[in-house]
Amino acid sequence: MTKYNITLDKEILHYLFSSNDKGIKMLLEQILNQILEQQRTEQVNAELYEHTEDRKAYRNGYKTRW
Repeated sequence: MTKYNITLDKEILHYLFSSNDKGIKMLLEQILNQILEQQRTEQVNAELYEHTEDRKAYRNGYKTRW
């Protein structure tokens, strides 16, 4: 079983402990995004922008939309 280390932003913790539904939404979004990112790394067998001989596939990038 894979173990994940989840990093939480201070803003998420603030909303989470203020009894606000926005905190739960932000927490779940952060956790799911980090899990998906780790799964992508494992599938490709390389970190983002890493060039290795063991690389199994390509990964498309993404950008934050404001």
